Amino acid sequence: MPDLRLEGGLFISFEGGEGAGKTSQINRLGQFLASKGYRVVTTREPGGTPEGEALRSLLVQRGGGSWNPMAETLLMLAGRGMHVEKVIKPALDHGKIVISDRFSDSTLAYQGYGRGLDRAKLEALTDMVLEGFAPDLTFVLDIAVVEGLSRSTKRIAAEAHDNDESEDRFERMGIEFHERIRQGFLDIAKASPGRCNVLDASRRMDEIAGQIEAVVMSKIGAL
Repeated sequence: MPDLRLEGGLFISFEGGEGAGKTSQINRLGQFLASKGYRVVTTREPGGTPEGEALRSLLVQRGGGSWNPMAETLLMLAGRGMHVEKVIKPALDHGKIVISDRFSDSTLAYQGYGRGLDRAKLEALTDMVLEGFAPDLTFVLDIAVVEGLSRSTKRIAAEAHDNDESEDRFERMGIEFHERIRQGFLDIAKASPGRCNVLDASRRMDEIAGQIEAVVMSKIGAL
């Protein structure tokens, strides 16, 4: 099998509300691209580095703390800065395809739209940390809030976690919070049509995966 490298690499992010199926689609896309000979790095936020994983426990676990929107944002951006420096950019420099479960769009959707942080301040902080760095391609998996939260709740129950280590801090914030997040992602995608692809996440997994693969291969072909 050829060892395919892309000049400058390719950075893909997956976004969406709780229960949208991002992890499943990321795994499928990673396997598909690897089968074609591309070198793939899959990662996530919060997380991606030891420092980011430590922050993850504070930000998404039920017992992680009662952070206000600005504190959440600063923690997210601290982890993201390390993530880009230590994982994402080095992989891109080696011609790899990086697929991240969430990136900066999630901060705008969750802390901006969802938690009400002033969006101009949030975008200024993001620019300070990332200096314009952004994904080449983003998939927004869109699903009705009630359906997504139902899926997420079932996943947590299946993992036998119902304690302070459960990663459901945001799920527990209520329907209106998640409706604002969903609208946030749709607004972000509308503002960046060249980068963002909105997919109906209520469809069959195979159908969604096929559409994602086609978009990615088209993007690679245009590089």
